[in-house]
Amino acid sequence: MIYKWNYEPQPAEEVAEATHLANELGIHPVFGRMLRERCIFSAGEARRFFRPQLTELLDPFLMNDMQAAVERLNRALLRKERIMVYGDYDVDGVTSVALVYKFISQYYPNIDYYIPDRYEEGYGVSKKGVDFAAESGVRLIIVLDCGIKAVEEIAYAKELGIDFIICDHHVPDEELPPAVAILNSKRRDNHYPYTHLSGCGVGFKFMQAFAASNGIEFNRLHELLDLCAISIASDIVPIMGENRILAHHGLRRLNTNPSIGLQAIIEVCGLSDRELSMNDIVFKIGPRINASGRMQNGKEAVQLLVEKDYATAREIASHINLHNEARKDLDKQMTEQATEQVKNLPGLEDRRGIVIYNEEWHKGVIGIVASRVTEQYYRPAVVLTRSDDMATGSARSVTGFDVYKAIQSCADLLENFGGHTYAAGLTLKVENVPEFTRRFEAYVAEHILDEQTQPTLDITAVLDFSDINFQFYQQLKRFAPFGPGNERPSFCTHRVYDYGTSKVVGRGQEHIKLELVDNKSNTIINGIAFGQSSQARYIKTRRAFDICYAIEENTHKRGEVQLQIEDIRPRE
Repeated sequence: MIYKWNYEPQPAEEVAEATHLANELGIHPVFGRMLRERCIFSAGEARRFFRPQLTELLDPFLMNDMQAAVERLNRALLRKERIMVYGDYDVDGVTSVALVYKFISQYYPNIDYYIPDRYEEGYGVSKKGVDFAAESGVRLIIVLDCGIKAVEEIAYAKELGIDFIICDHHVPDEELPPAVAILNSKRRDNHYPYTHLSGCGVGFKFMQAFAASNGIEFNRLHELLDLCAISIASDIVPIMGENRILAHHGLRRLNTNPSIGLQAIIEVCGLSDRELSMNDIVFKIGPRINASGRMQNGKEAVQLLVEKDYATAREIASHINLHNEARKDLDKQMTEQATEQVKNLPGLEDRRGIVIYNEEWHKGVIGIVASRVTEQYYRPAVVLTRSDDMATGSARSVTGFDVYKAIQSCADLLENFGGHTYAAGLTLKVENVPEFTRRFEAYVAEHILDEQTQPTLDITAVLDFSDINFQFYQQLKRFAPFGPGNERPSFCTHRVYDYGTSKVVGRGQEHIKLELVDNKSNTIINGIAFGQSSQARYIKTRRAFDICYAIEENTHKRGEVQLQIEDIRPRE
C-alpha cells in the first residue's frame, strides 16, 4: 500500500507558543505541539488532560429520559418485578450487558441477561427474545447497544405488558420506539453535552444515575471500569471527553485489578506480564470476546465477564479461545475468496466503493472481512452473505467518509440497517443486491473526496534519533490512551541506515526486524516493520531511506524503546 505522508510545519509563532507550553510543563517541545493540536493551550488544561479524573464525568441526569429510566428501574425493584438485561452479541454489547447485570445483581436477585442468537434472531431486539421474556415473567427489559430502531418489536412487547429502557448509541430514525426511556445522546432532541459514548458507556451512565438515586457510593462503580475500557477500544469510538476518562481509569483497573473473567482472558492471550494498552484490547482481548458471538452465541462471553470463580472463568476463556482460532481460520479463507472476487470486479480501478456478495460466507465473520477489504483496497466496502431468504452484511469505511450515510441513501432497498460513521450493518432482499450495489457505489463516487481515496500517514514531528529515549517515551505515554480523536502520533526520521544486523523474520518471512542509525548521531534504535519484507533488499544495500513510525516500549528489554515502522521510503 502506498501511503501519502502528511507533514505540515508549524508557523514560527505557533512553534514559540508550543515550546513555551512545553517548557512550562517540563516536557519535550514536540509534546507542546501535540497539546495544541488537541486544543489544549494552557498548563492547567494540560495537567487535567494528563490526569483525567472520575470527578469530571458529566451529571448523568443531563441525558434525556435518565430520570424516567431510573424511576422505572427503582419501581421494578420495589415491586420485585423480573428484569432482563438484553444486548447485542459483539464486544460492546456483551460488555454492556455484563456491566449492568453485574451492578444491579449486587442489590437485586430477580434479574437475568439475554443475548440474541446471531443466526436465528439477527441483530437487535427480536420477537423471539420478547416472547422468551414474556414466558419468563419479565416485566422490564433494559436493552443495551441496540434497540433504537426496534419500533415494532418494542411495541409488541408493550402489548405483552413488558416495558423497555433503551441504552443505545447508534443513530436513531425519525420514529423512536415506544420505550419508557431512551438513553441515547444522538437523539435529535438531545441535551447531553457528550455524544460519543459507546453502548457500554451509556450503560455506565445509567448505573451512575441509579447509584446516585439510591445513595450508593460512586466508588462501587469502579469495578465496572475495565468493561468500559474494553468497549471503548473495541467499538472504535473517540477517546476524548468522557470516553478518555472512562478509558484511562478502565485501563488502570485492567492493569491492576481486573475482574475475574477479564483476568482469565488476559492469561489466555499471553498478556499477563506486560502493561496492557488499547492496542492489546483491539487486537487480542476484543477479538476473543467477539469470537463467542461470531462462532456460537455471545451469552458465553457475558458468562465469562460476570463469573466469580476463577477456575470456571479460565475454562470458559479457554473455550472462547478455541472459537477465536476457528474464527481466524475462517477469516483467512473468506478474506482470500473476497480478495479474489474484488480483483475480478469490472473496472476495479475506477470504483470508489466496493460491494461483494457470496451466499456461502459465514455470517459471523463478514464484518472482519469487510475491514480487510477496506484496508487492502482503501475504499468503503460492503460484504454481504445470505441468511435464510435475505442478504445480510457489514460495511466499513476509510478515514473521513461516512459509510452510514451512504447506506442510508439506499434505505428504500433495505429491510433494516444501523451503525455509525465507520461501521454499519444492513439486511436486504437478495434480489435487491444488484441495485444496492449500483446505488451505493454511485453515492460513494459522488461524495468521497480525493484525499479520502489514499491512505495518509499524518506525521506529528520530524525527529532525530538523539531525541528518542525512554524519558521521551514516558512523556509520550501521558497522552494515552490513544484512539480516534487522540491518535497515537507518528513521527518521521530522514536518512536512516541499516546498522548491518537487520533481517527478515516471521513465519512467512513477511516482517523486518531492524537495527538503524540516522545520519546525525551514533544512536542505534531497534524497530519492527510488519508486512514490509519487500523493502529488505534495498535496506541491506546500506543506502539511506526515510521512515515513518510510532514509538513503543521494547517488551523484551524493559526500559528501552523500539520503533513500530509504519512505512519505509527509499531516498532517490
